[in-house]
Amino acid sequence: MGTRAGIVRGKITDPKGEPLAFANIAVRGSATNTASNDQGNYQLRLEAGRYEIVFQYVGFKPRLEAVTVAAGDTATVLNVTLTPENYNLGEVLIRASDRDPAYAIVQHAMDWRRYHRAEVAAFTARMYIKSLIRLTDVPGKIMGLIKVAPDVKPGIVYLSESVSDLTFRQPNKIQERMISSRVSGSSKGFSFNRASKNFNFYDNLLQSGFAERGFVSPIAQNAMLFYRYELVGTSVQNGIPINKIRVTPRHRIDPAFSGFIYIAEDGTWRLHSLDLSLDSNSGIEYVDKLRVEILYAPAPNHPHAWIIQSQKVYLNGEGFGFKGNGSINAVLSNYRVTPTYPTPPVVAPTLAPTAGPVSRETVADVKQQRPQLRGLTRTMRRDARTRSAEEIPLPQGGIAVAPMPKGEVMVIEKSANERDAAYWEEVRPIPLSDEESKDYRVKDSTEVIEKSQPYQDSLDRIRNKPGLDELLRSGYTYNDSYHRRTVSVAPLTNLLLYNTVEGTVVNASATFTQRYEDRRNYSLQPTLRYGFASRNFSPSLRGGYTFRPESFSRVGFSVGRTIQDFDPNTQLTPIINSVYTLLDNRNYAKYYRRDGLELTYRTEIVNGFSVNVAAGYADRRELQNTTIEVVRDIPGRAFTSNQPEAAELPQGTGFGRSRALTLDVLLTWQPGQQYITRPDGKFNLRNSSYPRLTLGLRQGFRGVLGSDVRYSRLEMGIRKDFALGLFGESHINANAGSYVGTPALTFVDYRHFAGNRTLLAANFDQFQLLDYYRYSTAERYLEAHYNHHFNGFFLNKIPALRQLRWQEVATVNYLYTPLSGNYAELGVGIEHILKFIRVDFFTALQSGQRLDSGFRIGYGF
Repeated sequence: MGTRAGIVRGKITDPKGEPLAFANIAVRGSATNTASNDQGNYQLRLEAGRYEIVFQYVGFKPRLEAVTVAAGDTATVLNVTLTPENYNLGEVLIRASDRDPAYAIVQHAMDWRRYHRAEVAAFTARMYIKSLIRLTDVPGKIMGLIKVAPDVKPGIVYLSESVSDLTFRQPNKIQERMISSRVSGSSKGFSFNRASKNFNFYDNLLQSGFAERGFVSPIAQNAMLFYRYELVGTSVQNGIPINKIRVTPRHRIDPAFSGFIYIAEDGTWRLHSLDLSLDSNSGIEYVDKLRVEILYAPAPNHPHAWIIQSQKVYLNGEGFGFKGNGSINAVLSNYRVTPTYPTPPVVAPTLAPTAGPVSRETVADVKQQRPQLRGLTRTMRRDARTRSAEEIPLPQGGIAVAPMPKGEVMVIEKSANERDAAYWEEVRPIPLSDEESKDYRVKDSTEVIEKSQPYQDSLDRIRNKPGLDELLRSGYTYNDSYHRRTVSVAPLTNLLLYNTVEGTVVNASATFTQRYEDRRNYSLQPTLRYGFASRNFSPSLRGGYTFRPESFSRVGFSVGRTIQDFDPNTQLTPIINSVYTLLDNRNYAKYYRRDGLELTYRTEIVNGFSVNVAAGYADRRELQNTTIEVVRDIPGRAFTSNQPEAAELPQGTGFGRSRALTLDVLLTWQPGQQYITRPDGKFNLRNSSYPRLTLGLRQGFRGVLGSDVRYSRLEMGIRKDFALGLFGESHINANAGSYVGTPALTFVDYRHFAGNRTLLAANFDQFQLLDYYRYSTAERYLEAHYNHHFNGFFLNKIPALRQLRWQEVATVNYLYTPLSGNYAELGVGIEHILKFIRVDFFTALQSGQRLDSGFRIGYGF
């Protein structure tokens, strides 16, 4: 950045002297602009010369001030008072049968929406973002149970600034390079700001990040189904009428904004600015209210192509006893634009503002003018089809943007957090408020103390005091914060178990983890298991080392004796099996003993393509029931054998003893994988428009090290998420496989399908009525799971249920093996009950005949 000769600074207020927070200040005829802070103060660094500065605030009259900046390190003070814009209805001719004039204006904006969405083919810009989160009230305990950490106090809890260079190409290719980052109290931290997270109200549906479903734009194609419009008035700015329109949801529970949109009546009916809010009625979660303000402006040198000049987002909310608020303020500058159309569109005279009394068209009148607009949008769509993002040239003379690898949407430079205070004083467009300055000063000065070993140890002494609720609910973790070490033990509910094979089981396990600043880490997990009825002692050790975080590279091992379920992916957890065994006389889980060693390796070879390899040797032994003790005895109900029942093995699944040397290879490919590169690693984003594909091979080797199994199992899989707008989102996961040739194997080596026969669902993405082992197979198979989350599409329309925030879900599970035939489960349910409970009702069908039905209860966030 070039040396600046002087600073223009001052304060922006309304006529009552109240500060106007985050007002926009732009240098006329250039790409330089900034914003005021929450106290109305602003500063603008300019080279020596004479300038015209435009001060703007949504809903206020713009003000143009001339200022001369002298050479040398000087400061010019320019305080400005903005007055509210006077929006007059004037002489509006409306027949009694007409709707509010706002509807015709909005209809024009809808007709031009696609044009304005595509009018900028490419741009480069510099974006400054400041994010702030503060707590205003902190409880002593969460829900009266969980103690709040002693260092969580009212005040600013997160403050960060970032400067990024942004590039954009149609249709929607965004790349960002963060060149500067500052986090209060963390000299080595990197900001989580993302310049690409802007609201685009020319889209039909907007995602806020605070709700699973989207929200309808006030000018969306179907917006009139969700909004009521009222013309507040019209004012003239630079010779262009600006219409202020109040928008309110048609129904209180609609996914729609409330507030004001300002539409320029310049012949293309574009958005001039907006001030819109969402609240709990509209369906946002985690916060009580979200407010967004956006100011648009003509692009430098291309006045017929408009860009976002500034965006402000305000948040406030409360939950679990916490209260707080926050803001995210973004200022874009140094724009360089390549317009889609070199010349402004030819506008029919009927669309241009008229002199004299204002006569607003009805919506029907406006629709008659659409043929001309259809021609424009047809041209636009044709150009989009024949011109890829790479073919659109970036504007000349803009930000120098280094090329980024395909799929990389954001990179944070390694030196981004090494800028000093003088640098930030130079580049920061929005002055710090007194509160923010104090937060930086206090936290930066105490950072060394707070990260010192005595301070961290003092906090750990408080954090490491175990509570009974913690031991029962989530387990206990001992922290050594200074050395980045933790030791975790499972909750007591996992320490004491019961099954008919071992009787009462003590399953003592702890996990030691060592982390490093560069995200490398290793872990060790010893387990000591003892069954009192079987008198079987099972010690084991597993561990792993993540040695290259940027490619997710990790090696691991497991060695020792374990008691295993025949289905390694079972959703029948040990605690669920214990409860059903003791209280319902149902010993669903079937176990065998495994003594052996396994080595694992995983890595991402190239972006989106990963490989997982596991090689193991195991001595497997069949186990028998050793006890029939129960807490509640149900007459006439006896425990079943520990030998699973399988349709393909009617003579029995017993195997005595078997040794196996196996190799597993799993290839995973996610086409179109997008990711963020940070100095501390690579972070993949789950937003690819392509399905994730997998190819797996499991090979058993006979005659090596005494192995007595021989088989090859190939499996292909596909997984895809579909966003369906307001109708919710769908998820599909399917796997097809087969054993090749004539396999020689035991029931342990069969392909199992995670079923469920209990009321409790540990995983709603699996079968819910299928018997655990009946259709395990050593032949070909097809397994598919589809679920659709409606995100409240139906229940939100029922006022009595709307406040509960329940959401509907539908499920189809399918299985085919030679003996199962066409087996399917159909389910409907409700999730988000009391925030995290889900209840479904399933019906099972086999070859079109109803088999079973029942309810399932589990977690459903």
